[in-house]
Amino acid sequence: MSNNTENPNDYPRRILVAVTGLSPQIVTETLYALAVAPSGAAFVPTEIHLITTRSGAEKARLALLSEEPGWFHRLRQDYALPPIRFAAETIHVLEDADGRPLEDIRSPDDNRRAADGITALIRQFTADPDCALHVSIAGGRKTMGFFLGYALSLYGRPQDQLSHVLVSEPFESSIGFYYPTPSSRVIEMPGGRLVDSAQAQVTLAELPFVSLRHGLPEALLTGLASYNQTVAAARRALAPARLQIDLATRRIEAAGKVFALPPAELALLSVFARRAQHGEAALPAPSKELPDSDWKQRYLVELRWIAGPLKDLDDTERALRKGMDGGYFSAHLSKLRKLLRAELGPAAEPYLVSDGGSRPRRYSLGLRPTAVGYGDIETAARQ
Repeated sequence: MSNNTENPNDYPRRILVAVTGLSPQIVTETLYALAVAPSGAAFVPTEIHLITTRSGAEKARLALLSEEPGWFHRLRQDYALPPIRFAAETIHVLEDADGRPLEDIRSPDDNRRAADGITALIRQFTADPDCALHVSIAGGRKTMGFFLGYALSLYGRPQDQLSHVLVSEPFESSIGFYYPTPSSRVIEMPGGRLVDSAQAQVTLAELPFVSLRHGLPEALLTGLASYNQTVAAARRALAPARLQIDLATRRIEAAGKVFALPPAELALLSVFARRAQHGEAALPAPSKELPDSDWKQRYLVELRWIAGPLKDLDDTERALRKGMDGGYFSAHLSKLRKLLRAELGPAAEPYLVSDGGSRPRRYSLGLRPTAVGYGDIETAARQ
């Protein structure tokens, strides 16, 4: 099934994702706040995924999933929670460049590997339309929490949520506290003080986030891009639109990406780019019934720049012998739009030739004159 709702509880697959270091309590504290004592509607995960280091994974396995103390199993039994998939295979250990489990995150390379691993997992989960994520950034090193929150900002959808768990004093500093128990359970604090875990208060602070997903090309939503590549794509999508056209190499640079276009479509784009560069008015399309000689002329001028002075354009000139008609114009405009969207995804919108949305249809490229340039792309980039 596929959902159109933003209510996380309406999704058949509900995932709690958390990062932890040497404090696996984050998992049970967050699960308690979500499913047992929520401030709003309860969110009962169907599965839990933990992102951690090698030592963090070992501690989580022993503290949460063992027969004794088995705090995850205890919490489910104490509060009669339904089955939740949480096992060794849902504990994801970050790896170094050689594929070995990370013991800690201390170097710039460790940071990059952690960012890539966290991003890949969030990308994978958000690719499932039948899933809602609840992401907790309460545990682990600060960089892990940052990468997890930022990954959700890059890929998150309306049904996904981000939070930080809050535990009342003095329990937040106790290594023996895992969740508020339904009956009295005395634990010893550092210094010998005794407290009752049944008296603890655990709540979630929801952290609103801005989703940048709409600005990412489809290839990054489904592919294997690194964290840095994904961030760079989001930056390009949010940056002011700028178009550089290199007719000699038949390439353009748009939304920070350089790619080639076929001569016919590049010529059509260049017609509108020159008009935008000079602040000229929008143009009506050629008539469907009556070939337009003015359109033929402005189009062939651009095509000759692209083809070069010695290139044979007989086939194109024969096709446009009487002028350009509406069918020829529409076919190449449609192909141009498809090519730009395939390359740029949602970031293509500023670079699409638009008909203005009202009648009579008049076509233009909605870029400022200073946002359009011609010439060598590499030279323009250096400048």
